[in-house]
Amino acid sequence: MRILYLTCCYCSLLLSMVSCSGIQTQEVQSPDGKISCKIWSDQSGPDKGIVHYSINDGMKEVILPSSFQLTTTSLVYGKGFSIEKAEKETVDKKWKNNFGERKEIQDDYQQLKLFLAKGNNRINFICRVYNEGVAFSYEIPEEEGKDSVIITDEDFSFRFKDDFPAWATYKAQGKYEKVPLSKIKNGCERPFVIECDSNLTVALAEAKLVDFARMKFCPDSSETNAVRTVLDGQVVNKLPFQSPWRVVMIALSPGKLLEQDYLIQNLNDPCEITDTSWIKPGKVIREGTLTTRGGKACIDFAGDHGMQYVEFDAGWYGPENDPASDATTVTLDEKRSKGPLDLKEVIQYGKGKGIGVILYVNCRALEQQLDTLLPLYRSWGIAGIKYGFVQVGGQEYTRWLHEAVKKTADYEMIVDIHDEYRPTGISRTFPNLLTQEGIRGDEESIPNSHTLITMFTRMLAGAADNTVCYYSDRVTEKMGSHASQLAKTVCLFSPLQFLYWYDIPPLAPEKRDGLWGKTNMIGNEPELDFFDQVPTVWDETKVLEDKIGEFAIIARRKGGQWFVGGINGDNPSAFDLKFDFLDKEKKYIVKIYSDDPSLNTRTQVRIDEIQADSHSDYQINLRPGNGIAMQISPVN
Repeated sequence: MRILYLTCCYCSLLLSMVSCSGIQTQEVQSPDGKISCKIWSDQSGPDKGIVHYSINDGMKEVILPSSFQLTTTSLVYGKGFSIEKAEKETVDKKWKNNFGERKEIQDDYQQLKLFLAKGNNRINFICRVYNEGVAFSYEIPEEEGKDSVIITDEDFSFRFKDDFPAWATYKAQGKYEKVPLSKIKNGCERPFVIECDSNLTVALAEAKLVDFARMKFCPDSSETNAVRTVLDGQVVNKLPFQSPWRVVMIALSPGKLLEQDYLIQNLNDPCEITDTSWIKPGKVIREGTLTTRGGKACIDFAGDHGMQYVEFDAGWYGPENDPASDATTVTLDEKRSKGPLDLKEVIQYGKGKGIGVILYVNCRALEQQLDTLLPLYRSWGIAGIKYGFVQVGGQEYTRWLHEAVKKTADYEMIVDIHDEYRPTGISRTFPNLLTQEGIRGDEESIPNSHTLITMFTRMLAGAADNTVCYYSDRVTEKMGSHASQLAKTVCLFSPLQFLYWYDIPPLAPEKRDGLWGKTNMIGNEPELDFFDQVPTVWDETKVLEDKIGEFAIIARRKGGQWFVGGINGDNPSAFDLKFDFLDKEKKYIVKIYSDDPSLNTRTQVRIDEIQADSHSDYQINLRPGNGIAMQISPVN
């Protein structure tokens, strides 16, 4: 690791920043010199003291002159402030991610820190410029006679050249729509993707949200073609403190943005868990019958099919929304299961076969009992907890949730957070947080066209638990095809990959009721081998084809093997897939899984095998709603 520091604390240089018009200007560039950010403060006129910035990608202005202000109960930080000094820093380092989409991550940036003052009041404005984009944060240092601050509004504006098309949703699990910038409404989710032109895609995002109110976007009425940040409630912080990062991700295409989504984790603190060997990514099958027999059947199936976990879902300790339900007991919700369930016996059975058990616990029980549950569950031998219906948005909820993740790490348990939570990169610091929902996933019976929006919007934030289903009727009736379900395990990254969400393994008690919907027994179709073999974490990721809402092909490598997932939207698509990402010194066997409606089988998935090398190509023709998956293995 190499880190270079260049610090400039100066008064004489400050004179060179001030022009005759009274404007103080600084500029900072990305390590490769392509992206630059100018920051200035006008020292006269109505905008006196307000921080402005603009971003250029070397060919054009990405963000036009935009501004930053922070409102507290005592004053507006920005108005009347002047730049007292500046510090510059250059960082060049790498880190290894055993739980991500790529193993080795470059973390290079140039940082500028401006110290602004107005009387006894201080605020520090921080700008980092990466090859992948720009990030901003602010600090309020200690002040004499003041030990805390109450933030009531944050106005960070992002102004664009034109009324570009953007992808907006207003709930973490909401439906995305393509709208002009001028048509977005209050509370737009992050990441917020704007397609500026054929050679520029931008995403506005948040990183390192730990003890702060969630940030979203709303129209900026004071500017043309602009949005601004808005906080989900006031923030109370002791001094000194630093805000989360406001991020501008910049790339030539949506696919390149996805390849560079590690920028969000780079803005978080390094791992705080000394020994991470107990954190095991893997594939999960949900046990929905809540019975001993069903649990053992799932464990047997998981062991036979390369899976690592069985998850007991809601109802094992009583009605999840009843405050009286006690998550320290195994007390079945009779509306979900008549039992019997000997959970400890199932956990021990799983240990004997190398399969871990994950328990779903609703936030009602977590908030009431977390400090009791964690040592108890460790004594039971469970592998992790799936947090359900967590509260998100306000600072108090945010703080509690991340503290809960940290506490769970102390007991060596993995975490999956469900419902409205979206990640901001904290899994770098606490990698036991393997995945989270915050996605309009398969439970919503979404068509492939919407999955193809999700891939280049929501997935920029990090891993998402999509709860892949396979045998459910909704796959072909509403969503797409069976081959596209196989492809989702490659296209939608999650270190914990839930498969067969609505399906039951052989020998499990059959469960059919209004709550769970129609369930299907898992068969022995040969294409299930793809689910058996596909990893859930990767060494390398490449986006081969990308068009938001229309089609995508993604290739990911683990060790010497590559896996490819392709998903198609509402129109026919054709691709000449080139294998130039393969090792030039090796030959490969490519196992191809595609949809074939002429097959008289339950799932109509065709399996072909070809030989290939880095000079080969393969013609892909996808019908509307279809998909393709490939396992590419080197020839010994």
